[in-house]
Amino acid sequence: MTRSSSRFIIKKEMKKVALIITMVCLVLSFLTAEKYDLLEINANIKPKRLSRGQEGNVELKLSVKEGIFISSQPSFIIEIDPSDTLAFSKDFFTASDLDIKVREQDGKEYLDFSDPVLVPFTVKPEAERGNHILRGKVKYFACSLEEGWCLKDKEEFSATFYTSIRETD
Repeated sequence: MTRSSSRFIIKKEMKKVALIITMVCLVLSFLTAEKYDLLEINANIKPKRLSRGQEGNVELKLSVKEGIFISSQPSFIIEIDPSDTLAFSKDFFTASDLDIKVREQDGKEYLDFSDPVLVPFTVKPEAERGNHILRGKVKYFACSLEEGWCLKDKEEFSATFYTSIRETD
């Protein structure tokens, strides 16, 4: 074997080793990647037992991780999945639609979640009796003033409720 052919083989083997190390690092980064958990959502339907034609609210209690704020711009959006049971005035709601308070700190505007966010609905006249689950998601823009970063993220929520076939008066 000549000297140049052995260098070629060594280079080829080094490339293989480098590729394997890179792949292992990528796999490990995916396995150890953690969810940010910047926003926690506790969702409830109020009232819990509903009748056809009755009005109610999806109550979202939002809590933000210490040191993080949820920016008022770009948009904070609550999306509601289509429901055979509940009728909403639209498919998504912004902070201004729901009168969420906006505060300011260090020249930055953020949303104040000290009060629960209420999304109004009406039970559809054709709603079936029984237990149901409402699902949705909150799309938001979280920032850390201390660390100087912002991140676009989303968090899903769900809430259970019961409907009866009795019409409301």
